[in-house]
Amino acid sequence: MFTIPGNPVRSCEGVSRREWLRVGGLGTVGLSLPVLAAGRSLAGEHGDRAPRPASFGRAKSCIVLFLFGAPAHQDLWDLKPKAPREVRGEFRPIPSSVPDLFVGEHLPELAQRAHRYALIRSVTHPDNTHTVAMHYMLSGVRHARPATNPRNAPDDFPCFGAIANYVAASRLRAADRAQARPPSSLPAAVSLNAPANQVSANNHIFPGFFAGFLGAGFDPLFVPQNADVPDYRPLPSVEDRGRLVARRQLLAAIAGDDRLVSQAAAVRNLDGEYARAFEVLTSPGVRRAFSLEEEPPALRAAYGATPFGQGCLLARRLVESGVSLVTVNWERDDAYWDTHKNNFADLKNKLCPNLDKGLSALLDDLTRRGLLEETLVVCLGEFGRTPHINNAAGRDHWAPCNSVVLAGAGIPGGAVYGSSDRLAAYPASNPVTPQDLSATIYHLLGIDPLQVIRDPLGREYPLSTGEPVWDLV
Repeated sequence: MFTIPGNPVRSCEGVSRREWLRVGGLGTVGLSLPVLAAGRSLAGEHGDRAPRPASFGRAKSCIVLFLFGAPAHQDLWDLKPKAPREVRGEFRPIPSSVPDLFVGEHLPELAQRAHRYALIRSVTHPDNTHTVAMHYMLSGVRHARPATNPRNAPDDFPCFGAIANYVAASRLRAADRAQARPPSSLPAAVSLNAPANQVSANNHIFPGFFAGFLGAGFDPLFVPQNADVPDYRPLPSVEDRGRLVARRQLLAAIAGDDRLVSQAAAVRNLDGEYARAFEVLTSPGVRRAFSLEEEPPALRAAYGATPFGQGCLLARRLVESGVSLVTVNWERDDAYWDTHKNNFADLKNKLCPNLDKGLSALLDDLTRRGLLEETLVVCLGEFGRTPHINNAAGRDHWAPCNSVVLAGAGIPGGAVYGSSDRLAAYPASNPVTPQDLSATIYHLLGIDPLQVIRDPLGREYPLSTGEPVWDLV
């Protein structure tokens, strides 16, 4: 896993995130969007299939906004004003820019932009534990041990970003064979902010953010430093490029000595990892993509001076620069979405204003730049929250029903797909599983959901066993 430096929090390998280079696996740094676009699907390598719908590959990139902790869907997107008070809670629905579509009163900016996004109100799965639910929602595959509270493990199914890296790497190899390799630049997948995968009690590194059985080399590029910090500079400075080049040459010489490296496969792969790290450190394009100071102060203020808001702005810069899949993680701080107590006060004062501002600015910015039609935006948490309010004025974990927001890439703005029952407890129509969400994301990115990947034992797995939500794509 390659990690750009951040706060001194211990990570899954037991070393500080201040160590800017993690040579155990760099990810596909240096793989650019043109590589992915060169062959949007790997299906051709596995036999011809029926012609794809016109929506296949309509998205050049995807931004996943992960609301760690799981928002209360019935207080944001699916209010039930006629339900009993102990269910409906304190908030009222407000009208939106779309007739007959109502959202929570503490999302006024997003209410005025409802014509730019679609709501799925019938997302459902069986896992009420954060860890396995995160893995499920961020990979589209249920965890192999769903009844546990697992750490990130090497047999996990890869997350969306890891699959983007895997596809890009496959195309890069094909381009190399054809001697048509494009100039490399940014990685195919980037994960922003200090998410639950890196900040957790007892160093419990959550699954769902990593490459799993594909290997750490396909992890997204992790940028844990929050983008709202003053003088944001996530890449280490290179004051003496000549010295860095000399070090690279020395490492190459060492790697070429079979007597020194023949005993360990991981060591044999270090030369390629160092080469990609060198490229990240020295590429002007990479540094430019992370240069938030180039943005007008008024625009930065529009996104909000928070990790989430500035993460959304950085995500726009990254997809504009060619990154295929960016995950913006909600910072695990004192104001994240696991509202077992003080649900309404925290939503009103801390959470909803941040989400309302950041996502609204992102939708406006992408639209203004002509990027929304080619960028899929997915806003989700790991599950929903209980219909009934507990004694601490909170809502607890509730996997049977939650809501997901989709925008861009031809998604019909103002649409509502599926519905929940009168208590927002279970889907009443058109249930959507995490498998269906993953199939939708892959389909729009031009990645065949039926594409097979293999684990280290050679066992084959399709990327998704779900079906794209055809009414939205």
